[in-house]
Amino acid sequence: MTFAAALTDDIVLRLLRKEDADEIAQAYSRNRQHLARWEPKRTEEFFTAAHQAGTAAAQLAQYEAGSGLPLVLAAGDRIVGRLNLSNIVRGPFQSASVGYWIDASQTGRGLATAALEALIAHSRDAIGLHRLEASVLPDNAASRRVLERTGFEPIGVAPAYLNIAGLWQDHLLTQRILY
Repeated sequence: MTFAAALTDDIVLRLLRKEDADEIAQAYSRNRQHLARWEPKRTEEFFTAAHQAGTAAAQLAQYEAGSGLPLVLAAGDRIVGRLNLSNIVRGPFQSASVGYWIDASQTGRGLATAALEALIAHSRDAIGLHRLEASVLPDNAASRRVLERTGFEPIGVAPAYLNIAGLWQDHLLTQRILY
């Protein structure tokens, strides 16, 4: 199963490729400050193509195993965001987790919303999932708006849920029932 969706005239949401590692490293480096408040603390190695190649290989192995769907937002060869479906669980649960980020130069264009809407449709129609979940820092207003616009509903708060920016931080838990 492959995935690709045109989000705008110049940006496509598509499956991660192993040859994207260098571009992903550049995208993370370019967005280091933009993402720092919303992500775990990163080592210097994280921002290298070698590290991103290892991460891409692991994510593509999860994709092949049916437990993940690693996507990139690409403007030609330039990576301008990520959208990942992870922890796909089958059986009676039929659920997965969603995570995403958009390049600082591309925010405010509706790309996260469009990408998430495309992933929701694919998760329901092609993968057969019943539910998607996403967690968000309570003060991440932009990400909360994306989740609200795409039909995610709050289901609770998880205290000290993830170590983000060097601190164990509470997260708002949300879900979207697909059918």
